[in-house]
Amino acid sequence: MALVLNEEQSMLRDSARGLIGDRAPIAHLRKLRDSRDPLGYSRELWKEFAEMGFAGILVPEDNGGSALGHVEAGVVMEEIGRNLTPSPFLSTALLGVTALKKAGGARAGELLSKIAAGDLLTAFACDEKPRHTPKHVETKATRAGNGFTLNGAKTFVVDGNVADLLIVTARTAGGVDDKAGITVLLVDAKAKGVNVERTIMVDAHNAARITFDNVAVDADAVLGEIDGGAPLVEAILNVGRAAVASELVGVSEEGFGRTVAYLKERKQFGKTIGEFQGLQHRISHLYCELEVTRAAVLKSLQMLDADFEKAIPFVALAKARASASANLAVQEAVQMHGGIGMTDEVDIGLFMKRARVGQELFGDSRFHSDRIARFRGY
Repeated sequence: MALVLNEEQSMLRDSARGLIGDRAPIAHLRKLRDSRDPLGYSRELWKEFAEMGFAGILVPEDNGGSALGHVEAGVVMEEIGRNLTPSPFLSTALLGVTALKKAGGARAGELLSKIAAGDLLTAFACDEKPRHTPKHVETKATRAGNGFTLNGAKTFVVDGNVADLLIVTARTAGGVDDKAGITVLLVDAKAKGVNVERTIMVDAHNAARITFDNVAVDADAVLGEIDGGAPLVEAILNVGRAAVASELVGVSEEGFGRTVAYLKERKQFGKTIGEFQGLQHRISHLYCELEVTRAAVLKSLQMLDADFEKAIPFVALAKARASASANLAVQEAVQMHGGIGMTDEVDIGLFMKRARVGQELFGDSRFHSDRIARFRGY
């Protein structure tokens, strides 16, 4: 399979670039940040996402969606990365939809239709430790009547402060680090006993800490199998990892483009600084790194569409490379901009902040390098 976009995917990219670039450029992020907007995203823009078919990009046509693939979802995520756009696209259109599609159930169709229409936001509450450790689940769901009682806490829940519905991993059997005994539950974000504390991330995007204090959950809120939710969690996370890798490609390439433009206009000692060979070597090296990463990320998205179960190592490689190359891209961008690169007035520093969050989200390069090694028997 060629590692390039086909004609339809290229048209989607142009459409997403036009909408996001016009309606939610970096100035949009700054406005939300500086005004301390209580939502942290634009409801109007999300409705436009729904009208354009982006909110339902992975939703089946029977449920009002676009029924497209993960490559197309990655195309949209890349444009979100280019513009640093705060949007529930990742948490709802990708993570939420994947959870509902993979698990199925009586409520799935109705919920998918609401997501496609832009009427429902979801958040995936998985992590409990400072770093991404999805198998570590202390949050407990104990049997109570025909359902469960949920107690525990989650951290770094992307868009958790605006979600209507939480997708929560809980332990129903085994020890805190056992792969078996995990159950995935749908929890109303406004249910009694659910406490949501907004924690704006360093890049001004939404996240939350969420605690559950004797929250009553019905049996029909279970996604997938009781005690057997680990494969569903892995499926959700792999879609999220590939999507964040795509976003990091957008962050890296926009930072790269702005840096090249600056090298062509900034003068020192009577020359544009782009004429100095040392900087040429560094920017050329960065270009090559980004091209390899783009290929790795696109391959992971293609594998998710072609053979979802076999895509795991490809996704791990994509996220590891995207995290490492994004780190290189933003460091080089800030350094080559010199002193002004350290100021808030210049956008380049915002790319560094977003890249830092993206590196940690769903596992950094070391986390995924370890996964790749384990896949190969080390």
